[in-house]
Amino acid sequence: MKKIIIPIMALLIMSCEQDKIGYVDNVKLMDGFQEKIDIEAKFKTKVEALTKKRDSISQAFQLELQQFQNKAQKMSQKSAQEEYALLQQKGQFVGNQLQQEEQQLQQTSQTEMDSLVSKVKREIRAYGETNGFTYILGGGDGGSVLYGKVGKDLTDELLKILNDKYKK
Repeated sequence: MKKIIIPIMALLIMSCEQDKIGYVDNVKLMDGFQEKIDIEAKFKTKVEALTKKRDSISQAFQLELQQFQNKAQKMSQKSAQEEYALLQQKGQFVGNQLQQEEQQLQQTSQTEMDSLVSKVKREIRAYGETNGFTYILGGGDGGSVLYGKVGKDLTDELLKILNDKYKK
């Protein structure tokens, strides 16, 4: 009798100590998170404005270059070379300024997205602790979950929590 009771007790203890595991589809979570959508829209607008600025400056510079070419035919070679050198310097200066603005925009965008990812990770951690999960795995593209039961997918629940908190 003792030989039967000990294995049964061991099974009962092991079943009580099972880890609670869930997973989140990272791609679906981030794509559905309204704050991320808003950040992307904000930076898309800024990129479009910078593109328009670049195009406008480029057109103005092309016009100035054409005017110089027409004027250069009537100038001495030395004067034409000097003025052309000044135009080149101006073009490089403007190009460098635009490049710096673009890099600053990319850096700001990356900083905001990194902050957003940290916020999502904190929320997942808090959700896991509050709901007694031992593990919450990441799925989706590049995630570590190759298969998960539908009941273990926490994506929609976490997405609702994130979006509700963002609305506040």
